[in-house]
Amino acid sequence: MATVESLSALEGDPHAAVFPGAEPKTVRLSLDADERIAPHTHPGRDIVFYVVDGAVDLDLDDETHSLDVGDVARFAGEREISPVAREPSTALLVLARRADD
Repeated sequence: MATVESLSALEGDPHAAVFPGAEPKTVRLSLDADERIAPHTHPGRDIVFYVVDGAVDLDLDDETHSLDVGDVARFAGEREISPVAREPSTALLVLARRADD
């Protein structure tokens, strides 16, 4: 059986779990303009960061990547991540456990 709903209908701000309590950890991230998530890491995971709408500057360690609608960033969770929205933005993140961890 499939469940179909709007990404914006998921509950939780700025993070909303797509599959609560399940793997891979998948979240919708909603940010207002100039809103930043504090630097943090996700050890043992590979991350996909997909911009659904808006524009995000994604700080990874000492690099900044400017992402726009449709852009996908892939990186190891050991990197320090801190996204900041340049305008109201929504991203979908998949945090997959590495098979070797």
